[in-house]
Amino acid sequence: MKRPQANETIRCAIYTRKSTEEGLEQEFNSLDAQRESGEAYIMSQMHEGWSCVATRYDDGGYTGGNTDRPAFKRLMADVEAGKIDCVVVYKVDRLSRSLLDFSRIMEQFDKAGVSFVSVTQQFNTTCSMGRLTLNILLSFAQFEREIISERTRDKIAAARRKGKWSGGMPLLGYGIDAKGSKLVVDEFEAKRVRAIFELYLEHRSLLKVVDELERRAWVTKQWTTKKGTRRGGRPFDKTSLHRLLTNITFIGKLRYKDEVHEGEHDGIVDLEIWRQTQGLLNRNARSGGGDVKNQFGALLKGLLRCSACDCSMVPSHSTKPTGKRYRYYVCGNAQKRGWDKCPSKSVPAGEMERFVVDQIRCIGRDSTLVHEVIQRSHREIGGESEALIDEERLLRRNLERWQQELSEVVRKLPAGKPDPVLLGILADLQDRIREGEKRLSQIRTDADSLRRVTIEEGEAKEALQRFDEVWESLPPRKQSEIVHLLVRMIEYDGSVGKVSISFHPCGIQSLEQSLAPETHA
Repeated sequence: MKRPQANETIRCAIYTRKSTEEGLEQEFNSLDAQRESGEAYIMSQMHEGWSCVATRYDDGGYTGGNTDRPAFKRLMADVEAGKIDCVVVYKVDRLSRSLLDFSRIMEQFDKAGVSFVSVTQQFNTTCSMGRLTLNILLSFAQFEREIISERTRDKIAAARRKGKWSGGMPLLGYGIDAKGSKLVVDEFEAKRVRAIFELYLEHRSLLKVVDELERRAWVTKQWTTKKGTRRGGRPFDKTSLHRLLTNITFIGKLRYKDEVHEGEHDGIVDLEIWRQTQGLLNRNARSGGGDVKNQFGALLKGLLRCSACDCSMVPSHSTKPTGKRYRYYVCGNAQKRGWDKCPSKSVPAGEMERFVVDQIRCIGRDSTLVHEVIQRSHREIGGESEALIDEERLLRRNLERWQQELSEVVRKLPAGKPDPVLLGILADLQDRIREGEKRLSQIRTDADSLRRVTIEEGEAKEALQRFDEVWESLPPRKQSEIVHLLVRMIEYDGSVGKVSISFHPCGIQSLEQSLAPETHA
């Protein structure tokens, strides 16, 4: 500090900060104690012309790791406005715990001609030795903060590897025990989770399941924080549904980064259902359809649906005493609720498969039909591209919101003993962001693939004619692959005997690539 001229007053502002909100409700808290020390120091310098400004600059519940603090911003605004000559703090790390931020703050102080004083650490910022001492102290403050962060991450990792729940936002299907340290099954919600998995295996489409959940008015997990804030309870979208279907917690495990560990909690989803769901999700993510198990030659497994009941028709068979096997496709609704509930009930597998294959052959023989299929494929590709754009836009908004929530949690993390609830929320947000970024990358890949799809009528006709040439020579497994490449869904209405076939937009191009080795053989 320079010595004041006669009648010159040095206006001193006291800045106080506390990392957590714990204890701030007390009549005399940490911020008051810091301010009292600052006022006492300023009073001891009254003979130098020091005077304490009446404005309080108190940041309660804000971390020193960044400068996103309301009182700090008001302080810097008053510094730039020339209302302050000296800033007084109890300790250096109250102003900032980041060496880079502190250097910038000191530059702003220098430009404004403002001095800086720490009550408990005597130094003078106007000389080189004082600045060196200040930087050393701040380096240790930043080192302490980084050590705390490392310990926090290590603690979360150790807890996850032992299968312990490390806190955070509750999961649909689970509650938290009285001690707040373990997940316990909520039977009512667990039934909904199992139903959601079954719906996806039935509909095989995220959007269709989202529509069904909206019709049932089912929403995401609802809970109330310790502060009384209500969270969750939002309608499902593709992102939140995908996150639920891929959450390994439901089978009694916990994930830490790329590691999977056995959890202390009970699983609520059958392991086989979980595996089927992940296989279907992965297959749909790649191409919207892929290889299916074809144990008894069920060519249309996973494609055929009963339109009257809006559910899948599954392959079945019966064996006569002579050993001859008869194959059928049976309505899942009829199997579960009774044969009188469905007008279709079942259909002979051989007849249905021959009909579908004949329809594919007919397309290659009819130029008008090829043209119509190509035009419809182009429209569907455009629709899928728009859906991916909408999903990407929604996902980016969610990622931005999760990043903001993450910054808010980091800001509230105490510098001393970590808060397990905040640490759990932090871990959950990091998982959400990682899965969201992973899904965003997949969306970009899918969008690029659709943009590269160009289907010419001549190539389409040639590919479909090639199908007719080599079909009979293909083994059953390869035939199943070809049909799944071309066909998206087959709807059967047994009450009127109507069959509707929907094709994949990119199916013909995939067919050409798949049959190429066969024709050259």
